[in-house]
Amino acid sequence: MSPKAILALLALLALAGCGLSPMYAGGGSGEVARAVAAVGVSPIEGKSGWLVRNALVDRLGAGKDTPQRYRLDVRLDDRLQGLGLIGNDAVTRERRTLRARYQLVDAGSGKILVDATASADAGLDVVQNEYAVIAAEQTALENLSHEIADQIVTRVAVRLRQVK
Repeated sequence: MSPKAILALLALLALAGCGLSPMYAGGGSGEVARAVAAVGVSPIEGKSGWLVRNALVDRLGAGKDTPQRYRLDVRLDDRLQGLGLIGNDAVTRERRTLRARYQLVDAGSGKILVDATASADAGLDVVQNEYAVIAAEQTALENLSHEIADQIVTRVAVRLRQVK
């Protein structure tokens, strides 16, 4: 056996003994995937709430013939702040910040399993064309909604993996 092959074999043995395992082992029928699919998402106020809720439902796989064992409650804070003033007090840059306070609740017992926050922000240029600015603000909100949903789903999946 070559030294490279021996080294590779030793690395595989060391990795197998470290205790790491894939979070979504078993794919869609694995423990974590089934637990995540059992999370129902409560309605969230506003346009940003609608976007975040839809992203969460898509990522969780909620409502796919799985009884809802958990409830996810989310409150959002969406802010648009003008930055980069020039001589005539015109804004040249904006910052959109989306923050979410969320709780994962066991529907049976009412016990709060996760109480956390997620946040994301984006900067955008303010140009002369107001339609371009509106489009940029909306695109930023859509992207931030997806980022918030990703953060929430990751945290929820990690917690549900611990619950087993």
